[in-house]
Amino acid sequence: MMGRNGSVAQRDIEFHMHPNTDLSMHASVGPHVIAGGEGIFVHDLDGRTFLEGMSGLWCTSLGFSESRLIEAASRQLAALPYTHNFAHRSSQASADLAEKLVALSPSGLNKAFFVGSGSEANETVVKIVWHYNNVLGRPGKKKIISRHWAYHGSTIVAASLSGIPSMHKLYDLPVDRILHAEAPHFYRNGGENETEEEYASRLAGELEDLIRAEGPDTIAAFFAEPIMGAGGVILPPETYFEKVQAVLRKHDILFVADEVITGFGRTGEWFGSDLYKLKPDLMSIAKGLSSAYQPIGAVLLSDSIHQVLADGSRETGYFATGFTNGGHPVACAVALETIRLYEERDVIGQVRKASRRFRGRLERLKDAFEIVGDARGVGLIGGIELVERRHPLQKFDPARKIAGSVVKAALDKGLILRELPNDVVAICPPLIITEEQIDLLFDRLEGALANVESALLAK
Repeated sequence: MMGRNGSVAQRDIEFHMHPNTDLSMHASVGPHVIAGGEGIFVHDLDGRTFLEGMSGLWCTSLGFSESRLIEAASRQLAALPYTHNFAHRSSQASADLAEKLVALSPSGLNKAFFVGSGSEANETVVKIVWHYNNVLGRPGKKKIISRHWAYHGSTIVAASLSGIPSMHKLYDLPVDRILHAEAPHFYRNGGENETEEEYASRLAGELEDLIRAEGPDTIAAFFAEPIMGAGGVILPPETYFEKVQAVLRKHDILFVADEVITGFGRTGEWFGSDLYKLKPDLMSIAKGLSSAYQPIGAVLLSDSIHQVLADGSRETGYFATGFTNGGHPVACAVALETIRLYEERDVIGQVRKASRRFRGRLERLKDAFEIVGDARGVGLIGGIELVERRHPLQKFDPARKIAGSVVKAALDKGLILRELPNDVVAICPPLIITEEQIDLLFDRLEGALANVESALLAK
């Protein structure tokens, strides 16, 4: 909330927090107001400069001063500042963006439905899935399976899909018909002598057990992030998605890929689905779609699902969902220009090249610091998991907030990172970061880890 004359009210800082934020850490801390940015750096009201190691919220892929995106917004504002996508209306920018997304998306996702955010996208996916089964005469096939530690948004149904306990506790969530399977967290939960493939087989078997216990005729869809982001930067173990998709096909269950974080080059491919050879029936996108210069998201869906929706709409006269700003022409124009920049500058090729330095520096942390139990990543997304002891694995007491201490120490050194559940520190810099800037990021992170580890050893 804002105070008088546009100032930020310190007492209202909690209303600015992301839903995964531990408010107890911030109850007596004033807001950190970011005033401007240039490239991968931002500065605050006190004039301090920070390397933005989280791209804001996993989203500002092209950095904080891309003039072409500003110009694209200005041109569209001058030509047509607003129209909507209801009642057969649209804009050229919306139509052009839909055509571009369909061309880029995994094979078979040939229709686009625009929304304002990733949360709205996932909320809309659930409505589509329920609508789909109603039209097919399967009113009992409505349950959705997500995974523990998943993050799919903060609206009521999207937060229910999310598998982070703090998002459920005080909001009477999850709502009915939302189930959760185990997260594919091999580092934490793999057996002592279990290979990644054996672990993947075990999880696929447990998923099928859950489906059979509930009844396959009651399960409508399975939601998954190709890489689990806010739940801990959890990468899928080898063959996991191959085995899971086989189970879903066997029981006629739709597969939904949440690409809100992993889309548009973050993994070194256009989508995480490309990297892991996923074949989703529906896909949710946002964040990197516009490099967060405008709020926009979308649902991409297959022709077969779209046809069922169209058949159902003939009964009601329309597809009964939408948002005032869904397909907003300014947001669509900026998203189109963002994609042009990705293509013209070969940003995905740059990510692939930069990822070698990124992964090398990331993995080096395990050798340098005893408290770094695991360091994992792909493309330009990574996470370090902090532990009290590696062998046997012993987690820190959550009350000690060790990841929060590292994030604070990094901020003191001019680096913005993010604390995640289970003492994970996330790293997700803008895709335009150079190899020299990657070294700067990790030099500052190593300094923060050294300070925290020294303080722990001193106790």
